[in-house]
Amino acid sequence: MSVKIARDPRKIALIGAPTSAGSHGPGAELAPAALRAAGLVARLEAVGFQVNDLGDGPVQVHTADDEHPRARNAAAVVEGMSALRQRVEQAVKSGALSIILGGDCSITPGTIAGARRYYREVGLLWLDRDADLNTPASTPSGCLHGMTVAHITGRGAPEIVRFYTDAPLVRDPGVALYGLERLDPPEEALLRTTPIRSYLAADILQRGVAATSRAALDRIHAGSAPFVLHFDVDVTSSEDFSACAFPGAGGLRLDDVRQALELFLLEPHLLAIEIAEYLPERDPDGAAAKLLVDLIVTALSRRLAALTAPKADAQSKEVPVAQSESAPSSESPGSSEPADSAEAASDHESAPDSDTADATARESSSSSS
Repeated sequence: MSVKIARDPRKIALIGAPTSAGSHGPGAELAPAALRAAGLVARLEAVGFQVNDLGDGPVQVHTADDEHPRARNAAAVVEGMSALRQRVEQAVKSGALSIILGGDCSITPGTIAGARRYYREVGLLWLDRDADLNTPASTPSGCLHGMTVAHITGRGAPEIVRFYTDAPLVRDPGVALYGLERLDPPEEALLRTTPIRSYLAADILQRGVAATSRAALDRIHAGSAPFVLHFDVDVTSSEDFSACAFPGAGGLRLDDVRQALELFLLEPHLLAIEIAEYLPERDPDGAAAKLLVDLIVTALSRRLAALTAPKADAQSKEVPVAQSESAPSSESPGSSEPADSAEAASDHESAPDSDTADATARESSSSSS
């Protein structure tokens, strides 16, 4: 018996991932509570959404973990991802759009694994100042949030890569990195030799946000295939937003980020959006939290209007997916047949072609890796 997911554009599942275990220090674990306190649920309901708050996973606080200098706090990171995965599975099955309140960037494998319980392949749009493509061999810090995209694409710390039985969670051509401003030399080298596509902040500003956003969406086949959007708030220039672990000057301004978010959130195949790396301790009056809430709610209200307009009624019809909860499938991801992982399912097309990435070399910064 196959499971059918009836996507409902009015439904939102809110999930907290209160962890700083993957970061350089504590603080990000406080973000879910702060964003809720800033009125997120009330604002979403006021514009017409039905919000189901699925609560938070376990609180995971950063420790130095000097016994594992190349992959700090891996056990805590895996525990947090596992809890998140279960909630995302519940949200996806309900047909809701998941909003995940991080937490640091290490949470994303949990989100994608939860989505892949019902969809064979899921793309990743990574809106972040950093590529997070370091590995235990290349990391200058050992902090796992600087390795998240490496983990998702099957590289990095084995205990994280093996978190999902059908690694990689996302194949290289299904990943688009948007807004990059800081790259370490090993990350630059990797981007020159893999089909992961990167869009540097400088190139986005030169080409235009709208055109580059469309190119990134097309790259991961967002018009026809499901994807997850990761939003690290440090992608916004510190001139406009600094309540994060590693603020940086230059790059995308707030209006650029707002425009990109609105374009990305219009896509009906979006399964989840993560908000990561907000630090309430750097936001004593709560102004930054309210800014984030306004940014997200404004973009989501436009999504709701677009997807509930008469021409978009088809978006809420049932979408068949191949995974049965009681009868796991048996072929590998990428096939049009059921997958052999109990977690993987769906009959979406395989990921995009494997063009070589065209990342431009930029000054490296290892501060957040």
